[in-house]
Amino acid sequence: MRHLPKISALALVTALFTLPALAQTTAPAPAPAAAPADPVLATVDGTPIHMSDVQSAAAGLPAQMQQMKPEQLFPLLVNQLIDRQALLIAANAENLNKDPKVQALMQAAANEQLENSYVQQQVAAQVTDAAVQAEYNKDYAGKPGPAQVEARHILVKTQAQALDIIKQLEHGADFAKLAAKYSIDPGAKDGGELGWFSQNEMVPAFADAAFALKPGEYTKTPVQTQFGWHVILSEGKRTGPAPSFDDVKDQIRQTLADNTIKATLDNVRSKVKVQLFNPDGTPAVAPAAPAAGTPAKP
Repeated sequence: MRHLPKISALALVTALFTLPALAQTTAPAPAPAAAPADPVLATVDGTPIHMSDVQSAAAGLPAQMQQMKPEQLFPLLVNQLIDRQALLIAANAENLNKDPKVQALMQAAANEQLENSYVQQQVAAQVTDAAVQAEYNKDYAGKPGPAQVEARHILVKTQAQALDIIKQLEHGADFAKLAAKYSIDPGAKDGGELGWFSQNEMVPAFADAAFALKPGEYTKTPVQTQFGWHVILSEGKRTGPAPSFDDVKDQIRQTLADNTIKATLDNVRSKVKVQLFNPDGTPAVAPAAPAAGTPAKP
């Protein structure tokens, strides 16, 4: 899973003590004492708003907002927290916290947070740096990489134009020169050169055609993709190198996280009794598991 960068405590503390808007006096300040670990930044009817509250709010922001300069972001977050506390005070003053509908919504939100926290706890325990490294060592390190093809291609807008290019190739025309002349692909200036690629790096129709060619062969019929019509020339085949750890660590981490979430759900479901009901309230009969060796019905 992708983790958003958190605003550092140092950056926010620096912003706190340098923002002109927070200055209360123009008199020279005495030598500063050591900053508390979690300073109070504001109070609302006596309820404190701490630095840790601002950091938590910052961590939950969209990535684009997290890139704002601390001196811009800091006052926005403090004011937002003040507004939220003021709203909370007003809602409690009107006893909304005792409204059954509001209580149900609050409980649902609390339950959802508790569920998410439990899953996150399981993922954090299982998807460690050591686990990611071990998975890489098991699946990638010291093993051959995927099959790869080195190819050129010519991309045009119509099938008729692609057929004409193939006819020119049959009469001995140079593939690279035709690519430079006709191809609408950005690589046309390089003679349509694509370099080495694995099958999953290209759209299926293109990859299937390229991998079916022998080195030195070109497609005798145009290949259509969402980009247009292609004529493909194979220049070689090889077993590619194994990907580096940095290339695949995020993919491994995501796979481990997905597997952990599934295992967590299977585990908690196995520990509870589930009874299904029909819309009319009658008990629903769960479909029986097929006997060993009996194929399941489609």
